Amino acid sequence: MIAVYLAPVYLLVNLYVLRWLFRWLGACHERLGRPWARGTAAFVYAFFAAAVLIGFLMPTGRAARAVRRIGNWWLGAALYLILTVAFADALRLLLRRCPWVSRELLSSRRTFVLAGAACILATIGVSVYGLIQAGILHTTRYEITVEKDGGALDDLRVVLAADLHLGYNTGCGRMAEMVRKINEEHPDLVVIAGDIFDNSYEALDDPEQLASILRGIQSRYGVYACYGNHDVEEKVLAGFTFGGGREKASDPRMDAFLEQAGIRLLREEYALIADSVYLYGRPDARRPGRGIAVRKTPEECMAELDRSKPVLVLDHEPRELQELADAGADVDLCGHTHDGQMFPGNLICRLTWENACGCLKKGNMYNIVTSGVGVFGPNMRVGTQAEICSITIHFQRPETAL
Repeated sequence: MIAVYLAPVYLLVNLYVLRWLFRWLGACHERLGRPWARGTAAFVYAFFAAAVLIGFLMPTGRAARAVRRIGNWWLGAALYLILTVAFADALRLLLRRCPWVSRELLSSRRTFVLAGAACILATIGVSVYGLIQAGILHTTRYEITVEKDGGALDDLRVVLAADLHLGYNTGCGRMAEMVRKINEEHPDLVVIAGDIFDNSYEALDDPEQLASILRGIQSRYGVYACYGNHDVEEKVLAGFTFGGGREKASDPRMDAFLEQAGIRLLREEYALIADSVYLYGRPDARRPGRGIAVRKTPEECMAELDRSKPVLVLDHEPRELQELADAGADVDLCGHTHDGQMFPGNLICRLTWENACGCLKKGNMYNIVTSGVGVFGPNMRVGTQAEICSITIHFQRPETAL
């Protein structure tokens, strides 16, 4: 429903930019202001602006995949084009009020052409940078100490990944890079904190090959995952979901894919690692999925466990941090935020979440949030980075703490 209300806003904003583009082309050269030139510019602009909708309506296939990728890229590029054009217009209006700035200079064709060129070059530059940055996968390392007896384990190296968003933006090449990065860390345990899929199993470019690549993860105690809010089958257009209030759950093929990939899905259940450390996987806060009407509270989750042992919680969204700490969790591993993914989203994200990205200690519990491997929507990262997290957890036995 929100998408319906925002559609006119998207249309008006694009008309504003297109009108500005017409004026700029006409200022560059009189021939570019003629009807044929304006018609060509309008057609090209309209294709890019509508690409995300065209791809949404097209039947699944390579052509739809290509158009959706173009549409996703355009959403990011359009954001920065709109911001730069709006900034340029606002600056021009502000400078008009300054008595020491020449009115003739501000209204001259040459000034407008140069300002327009600066806006377009800035948009292209930021968009290309964002595309490149999204393709670079970093490894962020943490070292923490849990003051509990680790049983057979003195320490545990955990690699945390999240937000793969397998689909139109993320495919086999990205997963091969992720697996290589994970294996370089020689992990004892690998966990994936949700949003493995991007709302559609059909969007996977080659499920068999993807599963084969993921089976290549080398982990002493295995690979575990929980589902996130995008691990459901639903239609998504420009980040907005459709399907009404019906219960949304994963496509059964998603569950089978994880099994084929050697990944154990934890849905309101736990695994005991090396008979020493608990790993509890929670369903998503907003979309718990098939068979789970209401997910358990942190206290209900912890009540099932021997809290004298270290407890790791795998949860897609970094919510209920204080509640988990009070319930006795030692480490809470999350994703979801993407750290805002693109400026200015990263600034907004840090105002929205208590821990938007990184490591935060709540009482005796560590909350670690990764910015994620993949992207949602625009295939760009500006002001953020894609990452996996390599976490070395030391266990401090009671006698050592004395």
